[in-house]
Amino acid sequence: MQPLIRLTGIAAPLLRPNVDTDAIIPSREMKGVTKTGLADGLFAGWRYTETGGRAPDPAFVLNDPAYRGASILLGGENFGCGSSREHAVWALAEYGFRVIVAPSFSPIFRNNCTRNGVLAACAPAEAVAALAAAVAPAPQDRPITVDLPTQTLTTADGATVGFDISEEAREMLLGGLDVIALTLQSIAEIEAFRSADRARRPWAYVRG
Repeated sequence: MQPLIRLTGIAAPLLRPNVDTDAIIPSREMKGVTKTGLADGLFAGWRYTETGGRAPDPAFVLNDPAYRGASILLGGENFGCGSSREHAVWALAEYGFRVIVAPSFSPIFRNNCTRNGVLAACAPAEAVAALAAAVAPAPQDRPITVDLPTQTLTTADGATVGFDISEEAREMLLGGLDVIALTLQSIAEIEAFRSADRARRPWAYVRG
């Protein structure tokens, strides 16, 4: 995975509460089992005016030219609730979002974000609303800087907001590590345990 240390990007506001994974990527848009080919179906039920069609709804934030190229999504409470489909994160990542900022997340969704290189940053609702207000006058000219080492979000005017993230998620994102790579960082301890266990219980190991 690509490490995430610091990112400066356009932030798009979608401050609706309880945005579930079926809204993020409707089941009808999931036509494969790979991580690609999903961006076009991201928020399809809101992004397009016709079910199954592709006529952009000008009222939806991602269709606003001011937010074109957004890499940061500002969300509402309980973002990513509903089913555990990982396709929701794949669609967000393929579209270009590396960071999602919201007051709270579904735990499964947040874990899926970390495991796919997307930062799910928790910040107070009033802080998220303030970030949305700060970028609104001219989103292209008012990017937000995300700094993972200091766990801060900084507006173009210099206002700073802190965010929460678990230590494990922070380590994985900073290092670009998936769960296997994270585990392999402890390979010396794992091998030491296996050697000691093999000596205690030789019958539990296949010979050959």
